[in-house]
Amino acid sequence: MSVNLIMNIRGRAHLLGDGINTDIHCSSKYHPGRDNAYVALHAFERLVPGFAARIKPGDVIVAGRNFGNNSSREQAVHVLHAMKVGGIVAASFGRQFFRNCINNGLPGVECDIAGVEQGDEIEIDLAGGRVAVPARGIVREVPPLPEAARAILAAGGLIPFLKAHPDWAAPVTGDR
Repeated sequence: MSVNLIMNIRGRAHLLGDGINTDIHCSSKYHPGRDNAYVALHAFERLVPGFAARIKPGDVIVAGRNFGNNSSREQAVHVLHAMKVGGIVAASFGRQFFRNCINNGLPGVECDIAGVEQGDEIEIDLAGGRVAVPARGIVREVPPLPEAARAILAAGGLIPFLKAHPDWAAPVTGDR
């Protein structure tokens, strides 16, 4: 069985700063009794008013250092899915949040974000390890996501991956 795990994402950049705690900005913790759809309509509004309303399907959040710090709730990733975020590029991630992204099928890469501006079209090549903003001549090499992580993303997350591959064996692709 051969599966193409090369994943390319292209969308408009939506900038956030450093130290974004998604438990505060993307969870019902501060919206008691509200569902993910409601939280998605208001995500990050305390940081950037109207942020969620500007996101179009496939757009990319571009953030500074430690995006998702102190965030252990998977709900933040579910809210980002509800917003139809295509991926996240950040200078660095909170480790639990990053793993929640992979486990729930939301691509993210760590990359120097210098020079990326609000609204830029940004391209992410997960297999090739590249982030680019063609209009600004920005091309950054990043560590490619491991094939196993890309297989989990391609399946839509860890649970769908394990349903398809209960032996944990990722499909053989030949692209490493």
